[in-house]
Amino acid sequence: MKKRVTLTFPKRAVQMPVTYRLAKDFNVAANIIRAQVAPNQIGKLVVELSGDIDQLDAAIEWMRSLHIHVSQSVAEIVIDRDSCVDCGLCTGVCPTEALTLDPQTYRLTFTRSRCIVCEQCIPTCPVAAISINL
Repeated sequence: MKKRVTLTFPKRAVQMPVTYRLAKDFNVAANIIRAQVAPNQIGKLVVELSGDIDQLDAAIEWMRSLHIHVSQSVAEIVIDRDSCVDCGLCTGVCPTEALTLDPQTYRLTFTRSRCIVCEQCIPTCPVAAISINL
């Protein structure tokens, strides 16, 4: 099973090797999607956790016991069709091919079910037509 979560670390927990402990103690893989962590500051990680459902739940409870705020991510990529110029630059960085160009109309097509919200497309868009709703 997979769960995408946002982890918010208090200053005192930023130095902890959380992803290592998830793998070693709970057999949970943590794929880091986005990270904003610095010493003596509140840290944030967006991770996709994968493993057995019971192990995932135990790992989440363990993180909460360390005062790490764990929230389910419900973010989605949003494309502003009025701004999009269908250039296709975003299709080159999309690892799941959720963004493609229709071969007949040359218009951008977005398949939401394939999107893993890795956000690689956002900085690639030259007209800032792609964003994320949190």
